[in-house]
Amino acid sequence: MLSTVTVVGVVVLAVLIWMFVRARSKDMIAELMARRAGSSKIVSRADYVEGMQRMPVALSLTADSLFYENPDLQASFELKNIEEIEYDDELATGRQLESGTRALRLRSHGATFEFILDPIDTQKWAATLPARRVGQNAATARAV
Repeated sequence: MLSTVTVVGVVVLAVLIWMFVRARSKDMIAELMARRAGSSKIVSRADYVEGMQRMPVALSLTADSLFYENPDLQASFELKNIEEIEYDDELATGRQLESGTRALRLRSHGATFEFILDPIDTQKWAATLPARRVGQNAATARAV
């Protein structure tokens, strides 16, 4: 009897810890977004896709860089190094996304980086950072 109660207690404790860490992670992403808001053209939540893993990040765009950050990751691109920008309803692997969400796909030096955005944020990002292909500069992309 005592061992059953102990096992149940450990499982409940593990679930509570997991829920706390998850909630705290959302708070920390909100803090990162607030810190970037003043110096960025656009800031939003997104999920960075790495293989089968999805990591929540704060995604922000300044005049010359794109940042994606969470408590465990701080990374950025200089816009001049991004060769292609796409918005799609599936990932590069062919996996379909949840209804309404879109993938922001960036290609730089042969590597692909994907971020999953909700529908409202997708519209804002597409207006601020329009899609473009290799060899197409930003001015040409806006005219198309």
